[in-house]
Amino acid sequence: MLNIALFGPPGAGKGTQSKKLLDKYNLTYISTGDMLRAEIAEGSELGLKAKSIIERGGLVDDELIIKIIEKKIQTNPDSRGILFDGFPRTTVQAYILEGLLLKLNSSLNCMISLDVPEEELINRLLLRAKVSGRSDDSLDVIKVRLQEYENKTKPVAEFYDKKNKYYTINGVGEIDTIFENIVEIIEKTKNRAQTNIVLLGKPGSGKGTQGNLLAKEFGLVYISTGKMMRQEIKDGTEIGEIAKPFMEKGEIVPDEIPIQLIERKINANPDANGFVFKGFPRTLIQAYILDGLLQRVNMSVSALVEMKISTLEAVKRLSARAKTEKARPYDASTELIVNRLEQYKEKTNPVIEFYKNQGKYSSIKADGSPDEVFERLKEKTIDVFKENY
Repeated sequence: MLNIALFGPPGAGKGTQSKKLLDKYNLTYISTGDMLRAEIAEGSELGLKAKSIIERGGLVDDELIIKIIEKKIQTNPDSRGILFDGFPRTTVQAYILEGLLLKLNSSLNCMISLDVPEEELINRLLLRAKVSGRSDDSLDVIKVRLQEYENKTKPVAEFYDKKNKYYTINGVGEIDTIFENIVEIIEKTKNRAQTNIVLLGKPGSGKGTQGNLLAKEFGLVYISTGKMMRQEIKDGTEIGEIAKPFMEKGEIVPDEIPIQLIERKINANPDANGFVFKGFPRTLIQAYILDGLLQRVNMSVSALVEMKISTLEAVKRLSARAKTEKARPYDASTELIVNRLEQYKEKTNPVIEFYKNQGKYSSIKADGSPDEVFERLKEKTIDVFKENY
């Protein structure tokens, strides 16, 4: 996730720059001021509590602020990140924000402060009062708000400065120039987005061929649990001995085996741009396991792509493979092939529903030549990269 906090006194231009940032990065916008004014306009209980405080230029208590922020986050579960405008305003709120983002397995990338002289701020706010008619922009209230900022909000800058996440830029000048300076900072501090693709499909759909091509095309690391387990069996390892009887029957190997192998592969590639997973997850439990494995290294599944072929085509392909040097033990008979296809239908369909519910599912037709299939897969993957920065 890309999480940004725009910082600065009232009138610094945070709202104007926020609109441009939302257009560029597709973030969830959290402006505590806007949300509170909306609650006031609706006459809600929260709004009534906040109204008198805001009109005096004071800061609404943290409990009310957190309630509206959590509500906004919960209504945008698939957000690519969050833009905070007007929060945090105190060091206590800074600690609260750390906890909120930790719940999302994320953190604040940067806090960018717009530096504007006090005289300019007063002129801007008085002008805004005439245009918008906001009752909290009278001269007396403006002075209170600026003093509140000076006393309570500036220590927040020190909080994030110690974390090397605080940046200040000149907030006076052309709007586009200020925006360019903000974007420059964001691009420097933005987390490298890792793209993780799960390839799913009936046995014989060509996942191995396409997974390797995909990894090479986009600079990803290919992880095939089947291939790794076959190597363990060949090497006569303890893992191989456990996996062998399951592999020979075309059945799903106990989860502790692929977990060890996937962890080993991820740890061996700490600078990877992402991973292509083939053969895992094959069950709903394994989907949860993969989420846990990736969260430990601050990653997540970006997309699942199902490679679709008919059952008849799958049987034909696997029967043909049985006659080649690429034959698997479970290709040896029609009975074993049918067993694998039945396992796929029973165990793997819930995985598809799992990712559909997260908005991460897509599919391609896996009929045709490898080159034709890859063109379809590449097109899907490019879309994923665009969404994943």
